[in-house]
Amino acid sequence: MTVNQKPDTFNGSKHWPGLIKAYRSFLPISDKTPIITLQEGSTPLIPVDSISRLIGKKVKVYIKYDGLNPTGSFKDRGMTMAISKAKEQSCKAVICASTGNTSASAAAYAKRGGMKAFVLIPEGYVAQGKLAQALVYGAEVLSIKGNFDKALEIVQKVSDNFPVTLVNSVNPYRLQGQKTAAFEIIDSLGESPDFLCIPVGNAGNITAYWMGFNEYLKASKSTKVPKMMGFQAKGSAPIVNKKIIKDPQTIATAIRIGNPVNWEKALKVKEESNGEFFEVSDEEIINAYKILGQKEGIFCEPASAASIAGLIKIKERIPEESNIVCVLTGNGLKDPDCAIKNNDAIFHTNLDPSLDSVIKTMGL
Repeated sequence: MTVNQKPDTFNGSKHWPGLIKAYRSFLPISDKTPIITLQEGSTPLIPVDSISRLIGKKVKVYIKYDGLNPTGSFKDRGMTMAISKAKEQSCKAVICASTGNTSASAAAYAKRGGMKAFVLIPEGYVAQGKLAQALVYGAEVLSIKGNFDKALEIVQKVSDNFPVTLVNSVNPYRLQGQKTAAFEIIDSLGESPDFLCIPVGNAGNITAYWMGFNEYLKASKSTKVPKMMGFQAKGSAPIVNKKIIKDPQTIATAIRIGNPVNWEKALKVKEESNGEFFEVSDEEIINAYKILGQKEGIFCEPASAASIAGLIKIKERIPEESNIVCVLTGNGLKDPDCAIKNNDAIFHTNLDPSLDSVIKTMGL
């Protein structure tokens, strides 16, 4: 298949059915599993020539734009599985801790499945676009005076002691759904890339991708696996610095996590793939964020840009003619405040409402 080409039909239909039906044979579901879907998945793999030229060495860089999932982030891949399995077990309510994207996705899929959704968020550290989503989807939002790690600790205790299903990435079905992004990359390219660059927060996604690449290798749908390159924000890089960060700080709120729950799994991915982990500064993240917008017309949230920032930072390590996929985990509309504060656009204000004024301002 060529890039972004999909099979012509799915069980006789040209309609994309959502990732569970599309990859049913690779997922732990049965005929008894009620599939709760918003037709997530099938997100584009986009060549980004400006980034390829910046890296040089005749490399080819693509982005996996998972910000085009139904709620605007990769979380939908895992949530369709987590909520479907919760529904199968007759669950009535779900709970999660979130810096934003998980809360939006959990709320949307829970409501789709007729369940109640509780979300714990760190007060003052959730982008407005994400909070708006959780509220509109009808979640019950609990804002705590603490960070994400404290919120996760609380929801784990709630789930352990009450009939409420936890849908953070400690839920194994989340990673099962998220691994399908690796399938889609190989389906599009016809082979695994040489490198996968990905933002790392709670480290579930890098774990899921690695699972997916290995399962497709085992199924003879590829002949190799990529080196997994994980990137954390400088003020929130516990895996890179090998220590828990008690007060993580970064503009990239989606990866502002000081004690990743999938830490050990991520280290295993690094070792098995012969990959590496690096930190990138907020300045490097915003630079990549602007390049994507201005050169490629792609609007991602700040955390997503960490994958591009990381690739630019390590470009000297990349061999010639490599195929590289950078994961963009979330849509830029998730964090409009960041966009308003960090752009190089020319914004003319207070113009007279006349043709002459507009033409003069345009320099025509």
